[in-house]
Amino acid sequence: MASGLVFSDIYLEHFTGRHPENRLRLENTVRHFKDTGLWDRFVHVEPRAADVSEIAWVHSQDMIKYAKRLADKGGGYADMDTPISAASFKAALYAAGGLFEAADRIMAGGINNALCLVRPPGHHATPQASMGFCIFNNVALAAVYLRKKHGIERVAIVDFDVHHGNGTQDIFYSDPSVLFFSMHRYPFYPGSGAAYEEGEGTGKGYTVNVPLEDGVTASQYMEHFDRVIETRVKPFKPEFILVSAGFDAYVLDPLGAFCLEEDEYRAMTLKIKAVAADCCSGRIISTLEGGYNLEQLPLLIAAHAEALL
Repeated sequence: MASGLVFSDIYLEHFTGRHPENRLRLENTVRHFKDTGLWDRFVHVEPRAADVSEIAWVHSQDMIKYAKRLADKGGGYADMDTPISAASFKAALYAAGGLFEAADRIMAGGINNALCLVRPPGHHATPQASMGFCIFNNVALAAVYLRKKHGIERVAIVDFDVHHGNGTQDIFYSDPSVLFFSMHRYPFYPGSGAAYEEGEGTGKGYTVNVPLEDGVTASQYMEHFDRVIETRVKPFKPEFILVSAGFDAYVLDPLGAFCLEEDEYRAMTLKIKAVAADCCSGRIISTLEGGYNLEQLPLLIAAHAEALL
């Protein structure tokens, strides 16, 4: 089976200026993939724009209208960290829709996993607000799309961004059909993700947070990761695995500066892939979240991509 790659120049049109989350993240990565031949090893999947009605599955109408209004007037800020340019609303629709298209291709059987090189990222976007560089929550929307379009009843979301995926957690906090597992630096932005945050109501126990303090080593990080994968994710028997792939836990990331290097990203991907092979015929969609070391980011994403192939 083949692996898919979602990318479009529309993602470069989300203009953020000198912001850490800028177009060079993707430009440098695509150049590296092409220079090394990695680009040609993927089946290329053309994204589509998500419909506004699909975005409304997880986000309020007021939030959607506010993002569009900012874009229509030429730009502004959804919050102090989240710039929106004239093309950002369109790019955000294509970011979510890129995951939808990957899901369709995987469910049709042409590919068994996909890497989505999209921006803006998504995991901080809550039901009510764009925040933390994120306009819409791409991974959460993909989980709902899989349920509505393809009848998938159990989705696992694995988030290894250095920042807690607060938006994803909020969206599924009372939902037992989605197991959300986040490894993240703590205390750190956005302030959520304590170990006691386990879900509520029928969703209690389906949120798994592993907050890690400064000073943790890469080997300790991996021990925690392997434990949760084996004791929580695998027994959940997901029918599909989604990955919020943030690369800002890299040891030299300017925003995260944590403990991981290429080997750890490769190892985590292989572990996720093994669970997917056991539980769901290898079905994985990985979508880009953070990662801001412009020089090393392409190498980190490449390690993740090679493990998916």
